[in-house]
Amino acid sequence: MTDDTTGDWTGWRAATEAALYGPDGFYRRPEGPAGHFRTSVHASPLFADAVARLLCRLDEALGRPARLDLVDMAAGRGELATGVLAALPAEVNARTRVCAVEVTDRPAALDHRIEWLSEPPENITGLLFANEWLDNVPVEIAETDASGVPRRVLVRRDGRERLGEPVAGAEAEWLDRWWPLPAEEGLRAEIGLPRDEAWASASATVERGLAVAVDYAHTVSSRPLFGTLTGFREGRETAPVPDGSCDLTAHVALDACALAGGRVRTQRDALRALGIEGARPPLSLATTQPAEYVRALARAGQAAELTAAGGLGDFGWLLQPVDLRVGFPDAPPRDPLAELLVDVPDHEEQ
Repeated sequence: MTDDTTGDWTGWRAATEAALYGPDGFYRRPEGPAGHFRTSVHASPLFADAVARLLCRLDEALGRPARLDLVDMAAGRGELATGVLAALPAEVNARTRVCAVEVTDRPAALDHRIEWLSEPPENITGLLFANEWLDNVPVEIAETDASGVPRRVLVRRDGRERLGEPVAGAEAEWLDRWWPLPAEEGLRAEIGLPRDEAWASASATVERGLAVAVDYAHTVSSRPLFGTLTGFREGRETAPVPDGSCDLTAHVALDACALAGGRVRTQRDALRALGIEGARPPLSLATTQPAEYVRALARAGQAAELTAAGGLGDFGWLLQPVDLRVGFPDAPPRDPLAELLVDVPDHEEQ
């Protein structure tokens, strides 16, 4: 911490909001997020294939509605929406309305079938999918002082910090429940209340279907002692400086975001349940169909990256069903998520 008390000090939430989404913010830059970091969407088209498969399963569970919605939250330049649309079977594609939600202007070359919105539409019947959105919803940072009191961390545009007032009210209640800080000087937490509220608001736009949030995550039993706030610039991790020059991100307490009926899975388990496996093709294929072997080997490598332990496979998937009923009306009640993601072990703590 610095002793400098001059300049414009604000909480990290306001500083991040301006740095990412202000008039000259990071997310308004022409190169887009893909110019600075690589998500699962950019890693492989298999990710879009998996989302398309999930949407098809959801379509069946919803009884094949006349209009099936796909809403891509924090759509970047529309890469996921474009990939899913291309992967859908023709019959499902013909009924699907695709909406990309982003703060930037619509890309000029984007498929004309994709609607470009600044907010998600209402009355969604289908899938709202938020890949690496919640980690960029700005939050306040708390740090314990020498007396063990959690205080708000204030920051200047150049990244210098100092401690502000004690955390109080709803933010203090959130910390007590979801990220209790031991009374040890210097321990930090990201107060995830704005993310809980953002997720509740986004999920509320789904009338029938499923909302999914995908992000690096942690649970209440294993919160990091010093928080996770960091920056990314041109593919490299960097110090988090709220001047618009870099992405600002922090991992998400998905267990706190989850509403009634929501569950958190690992990306590894979710993608494997959707048919994305990292197994190598049989070596015999190299002799009988060498071109297909090469393609299958490439797919296996991409699948392995998407499901890798210590990497993208450790992402959390928060699956939030909304008025989702499966089977016939007179059938015994069944778990809608088990119908959509079959044989996924529930490893995550709730």
